Amino acid sequence: MAGKIKQRISAFLWFDDRAEEAAKFYTSIFPNSSIGKITRYTEESGGPSGRRAGTVMTVGFTLDGVEFGAINGGPHFKFTEAISLVVHCESQAEVDHYWSRLGEGGDPRAQQCGWLKDKFGVSWQVVPEALFEVLEDPDPERARRAAAALMQMKKLDVAELRRAAAG
Repeated sequence: MAGKIKQRISAFLWFDDRAEEAAKFYTSIFPNSSIGKITRYTEESGGPSGRRAGTVMTVGFTLDGVEFGAINGGPHFKFTEAISLVVHCESQAEVDHYWSRLGEGGDPRAQQCGWLKDKFGVSWQVVPEALFEVLEDPDPERARRAAAALMQMKKLDVAELRRAAAG
């Protein structure tokens, strides 16, 4: 009998040469996280990629129970804001924690509406669940005011979003 698939879909991130460093950084931020299997380049696999035998090729890691993979694939591809990882937060304290930690060494110019770019170039959205409450308010004026406030923020502020919605 075949084994059960643990997680059908997962993200796989392409780094130039910092996959293991990124995995260690991310697992230090999220609970229920760990580094998994690390594979290394061999003479055969390293040649075409320009990597030395014995250096890290791939890293498997888990962030808060969600599996990811990463590769040191070289400088051929870069991260863009076209894809981001979303961190759903239950409180302002969680927003503050993840925003601060993920933003360490990142690009402060790439911060808007809860989005940030970390020191590896990966884009994240740090989003409180309260955002959806105010944006999906049945009163269109409350939702409009909340959306207007959102557009002025970098790190999201739950209290300010609720104040804006209330008018």
